[in-house]
Amino acid sequence: MGIKTSLPAAELGLYSLVLSGALAYAGRGLLEASQDGAHRKAFRESVRPGWEYIGRKMDVADFEWVMWFTSFRNVIIFALSGHVLFAKFCTMVAPQLRSWMYAVYGALAVVGTMGPWYLLLLLGHCVGLYVASLLGQPWLCLSLGLASLASFKLDPLISWQSGFVTGTFDLQEVLFHGGSGFTVLRCTSFALESCAHPDRRYSLADLLKYNFYLPFFFFGPIMTFDRFHAQVSLAEPVRREGELWRIRAQAGLSVVAIIAVDIFFHFFYILTIPSDLKFANRLTDSALAGLAYSNLVYDWVKAAVLFGVVNTVARLDHLDPPQPPKCITALYVFAETHFDRGINDWLCKYVYNHIGGEHSKVIPELGATVATFSITTLWLGPCDIVYLWSFLNCFGLNFELWVQKLAELGPLAQIEASLSEQTSRRVRAVFGAMNFWAIVTYNLVSLNSLEFTELVVRRLLLTGFPQTTLAVLFVTYCGVQLVKERERTLALEEEQKQDKEKLE
Repeated sequence: MGIKTSLPAAELGLYSLVLSGALAYAGRGLLEASQDGAHRKAFRESVRPGWEYIGRKMDVADFEWVMWFTSFRNVIIFALSGHVLFAKFCTMVAPQLRSWMYAVYGALAVVGTMGPWYLLLLLGHCVGLYVASLLGQPWLCLSLGLASLASFKLDPLISWQSGFVTGTFDLQEVLFHGGSGFTVLRCTSFALESCAHPDRRYSLADLLKYNFYLPFFFFGPIMTFDRFHAQVSLAEPVRREGELWRIRAQAGLSVVAIIAVDIFFHFFYILTIPSDLKFANRLTDSALAGLAYSNLVYDWVKAAVLFGVVNTVARLDHLDPPQPPKCITALYVFAETHFDRGINDWLCKYVYNHIGGEHSKVIPELGATVATFSITTLWLGPCDIVYLWSFLNCFGLNFELWVQKLAELGPLAQIEASLSEQTSRRVRAVFGAMNFWAIVTYNLVSLNSLEFTELVVRRLLLTGFPQTTLAVLFVTYCGVQLVKERERTLALEEEQKQDKEKLE
């Protein structure tokens, strides 16, 4: 109730002004803190020389990001450019064979990067799940898939299998876990789709063409087998009007995001500051809140850049890949919180929706979320931090349903019904603001550290109460209202578009 209702323009303008001012004030505090801490001993390992001609150092705490755009930049560009060129050539000469070209090129890239024994290891897992799919038992396929995934996450099997990789290099562990984990999820998707559609008789070749598509192989996103197979099997794919322009725009946005992050890290050391708790504790409350928020925004930007680059290549191949995750700024409910849309779609299709049904009943929803986060824990690698992260987010998702059921009870439902739609929207935004910070703190546990999360919670909720607590919640409330207004506008535009199509 209330989401379809617009608020007065003056009120929305006030919210925009408050939010902009608060972000600017917190950003100023972070900038000053970054300048003050640039020469601290604790920062030496992760704050390195950057733009020396203007005396700026750079935050290099995220080694993956640094590797992608320094030592491995040319390798990534060479591999993806080669894929695009060969794909274009094959599409022009023999479009019916393009799926084979994708698989062959991807397998050769895996051999060149990780070695032939690693390829054979993955082929063994592929064959095992293919054989399981022939038996037509979904429970067996899912169980074997989870067992295969566990073999890449738990010792001693993980140590034994990592020995199949040839050579040693900086991103070896990342590529090993990425290639292996996504291979298992793809093979499991193939097996489950084979069980769901026994009349289609998918072959081992279909599985290999699906698994060794290079742009998705190491880092995802993952497309479920039914979607990938339907799109890649088109003999003569046709682009929609304006598609090439949208692809170029997405590629341009990815480049702009990469440049923006590089500039940002020369002025804001948001990844290094949380590692020095003594220094972080000296930040003002507003700067500390901004630091926590910016850590989650950066993780979203990182995922958006990665998926943006990969998706650009996939769309050139006439595929419709999963979109980047929803920005943390636009999130105020746990049900929409995820940092990998492909894995989220996989889990929803094969686990969450299968068990939870319509997600309107408490007990089935509890079972669905526990099963989903158990598999997510296995995917991320079981450890104390992951256990805590899974528990908190599982609780948050269920707590939303409990509150929703409570609000539907007679007394509370009557109270809300007596309110105007605008007032109802304002009340719901208050709860959305509190939920937003629950999402931030719950995910900060895994993205940063438990100690830093404790510092943020203590400062914002305990020592900063009530002034800091209420100020942060009010600023967040303003942001939630602006997000709701954006959602309302998009919903209206979609309705108008559908009405126009019906008339035509």
